[in-house]
Amino acid sequence: MSPPAAAAATDVGSSPGQVQAQAAAGGPAHHGDARDASNEGFVMQLGLIGLGKMGGNMRERIRRAGHTVIGYDRNPDLADVHSLKELVDGLQGPRVVWVMVPAGAATQSTIDELGELLSPGDLVVDGGNSRWTDDEKHAEQLAAKGIGFVDCGVSGGVWGLANGYALMYGGKDEDVAKAQPIFDALKPEGDAGAVHAGRVGAGHFAKMVHNGIEYAMMQAYAEGWELLEAVDSVTDVREVFRSWKSGTVIRSWLLDLAVDALDKDEHLGALRGYADDSGEGRWTVEAAIDNAVPLPAITASLFARFASRQEDSPQMKMIAALRNEFGGHAVTAAE
Repeated sequence: MSPPAAAAATDVGSSPGQVQAQAAAGGPAHHGDARDASNEGFVMQLGLIGLGKMGGNMRERIRRAGHTVIGYDRNPDLADVHSLKELVDGLQGPRVVWVMVPAGAATQSTIDELGELLSPGDLVVDGGNSRWTDDEKHAEQLAAKGIGFVDCGVSGGVWGLANGYALMYGGKDEDVAKAQPIFDALKPEGDAGAVHAGRVGAGHFAKMVHNGIEYAMMQAYAEGWELLEAVDSVTDVREVFRSWKSGTVIRSWLLDLAVDALDKDEHLGALRGYADDSGEGRWTVEAAIDNAVPLPAITASLFARFASRQEDSPQMKMIAALRNEFGGHAVTAAE
């Protein structure tokens, strides 16, 4: 099991109780008192809940920046502590706890429990992919106990540890300020990559729109790839994609990743044509309807994912039947 603290000025083998003692003595665990010479920023403690592919790498990146992270996960092999209570007890107040669990019931139950464990003046950051309307409810729920709330959309995937995470956060200025050293540790190098998008819910709304745009961009690359594969005259589709990486207006990180995928499997023959959706695309389309904003490209890309899950499309059956009825076009019998 990894240690609960990895700040440069903190003993790697320290227990949560020892971390508390160091913080009480003016050590690096209390983010309001100490400064770290290596990054010239405040050194602070963070409780991090959810140590999967994203959360585990985020814990490592934050620790590399010199901060103390106490992590909890339902998988004891990943966790530093064995319960949320132990995590909260190991933090010096005012506490900052980052929730990185699946949106919906898991997030709600975690916030419910934290509401009973934390104290007035503490802060909860929801870094998962929660819906922005849930953020408003969570902020109100915690505010009744004097606990602050910030929602944070996080993008970066498995590359975030090395490259940094793009962050979009929403909440009151004073609450954002409490978590700012962590945002600074997670974001990419340079001036871009992080934004205080607005009030509570703005962070996850911005991340939702980001993911909707991502849906449409991926769909455009996928459609172009399929068309290139379909014609006889283009004999090296992979290298066409690679050529677009420099000097073209459609170059992007997604294009780079597409070329990486084609390098591993040139014609993607090992993959089934099925794509799931994690919710943000649907929410983006719903928000567009609520605000009367036309999103034809994003909406079409979402529906394309739905179509990918049909082994034998009922819609195409009706289209084939109609084409046969009005034009006598041939139909293919079902197996």
